[in-house]
Amino acid sequence: MIKVLISGGGTGGHVFPAIAIADAIKEMNDHVEILFVGAIGKLEMTEVPKAGYKIEGLKVAGFQRKLSLQNIIVLWKLMTSLVRAYQIVNRFAPDVVVGVGGYASGPVMRVAAWKRIPLLIQEQNSYPGITNRLMASKANVICVAFPDVIKYFNNKHIEITGNPVRKNMKSSVSKMEAYKYFNLDPNKKTLCFFGGSLGARTINDVVLAAKESIMNRQDIQILWQCGRQYEERVKQDSISELSQVHVYAFIDKMDFAYAVADVAITRAGALTISELAVTETVSILVPSPNVAEDHQRKNAEAMTTIYAAKMVLDADARMVLWESAIALLDDNEQQKILKTNLQNMAKPDAAKNIAKRVLSLVA
Repeated sequence: MIKVLISGGGTGGHVFPAIAIADAIKEMNDHVEILFVGAIGKLEMTEVPKAGYKIEGLKVAGFQRKLSLQNIIVLWKLMTSLVRAYQIVNRFAPDVVVGVGGYASGPVMRVAAWKRIPLLIQEQNSYPGITNRLMASKANVICVAFPDVIKYFNNKHIEITGNPVRKNMKSSVSKMEAYKYFNLDPNKKTLCFFGGSLGARTINDVVLAAKESIMNRQDIQILWQCGRQYEERVKQDSISELSQVHVYAFIDKMDFAYAVADVAITRAGALTISELAVTETVSILVPSPNVAEDHQRKNAEAMTTIYAAKMVLDADARMVLWESAIALLDDNEQQKILKTNLQNMAKPDAAKNIAKRVLSLVA
């Protein structure tokens, strides 16, 4: 029996690729036992068990980026997490450790390095997180999604594999079935606004301000994931009463949403970008300014460099995003070019290729 320990999480951009890797490993080899280690209170503690895997939690948190007494508590949690990680690794005795980034991956990867257990790091973003940067020199191999990220790692064993995406993103969804699911009109152009599960205030504000423009364009319809924390505000606004506007606090069938999108307006998380590429969804990326080290902007810039997406900065969105979205929605030629470039960059077999690499590290 091969034992694989997967550590990390904190956000969907870390958690769902990790689950995709685990699924691919299990498909390749039935004689594999997989254990996850995450941060208590974070997304992985609920999503990993839903996917059918065991998980253990660490009491770990990130340092404040300014001098703060809170960092004393964080340091204490880090020390206790190292002890806890050492106990988990000793008990589980993994043959290989996979680090996907996030607070919980640091202690586990550090213990793996101390015990000389083979280590694979998977970096989703075009600019690596601090945990992965610190542990890069200890890894046997690093799997990355963006070529630009290689320069940030002190390691020669780097492979460009792409980011793993959820299985349903690679299945062929009937466009008509997706239209029916959302009660959309197949004869209208569909503009999608996706702010993530929590929503994005800037993106929501742009849609709310566009009510008159929407009413003047009877040939378009809006599919809008506004986020749970903005649901009440949006549904109290009269825009939600327009027959062209379809509002959801959260969309669980994102494969259906991508299938109906002529143009999608989204944040620029690594998982989102990988899903856009695999589904060949034309998009305008609005990087969140509220993430560590501005990595969403770097992700978006990596996409615009190869003209696989357009970008509008959050600070400019309220002024130009709606007009940019409509211009792209009406420009079929630009859409074709973007789709071609998305097709060229997509790596639908990323999870499978990373899983192969994980298993290859087992002696």
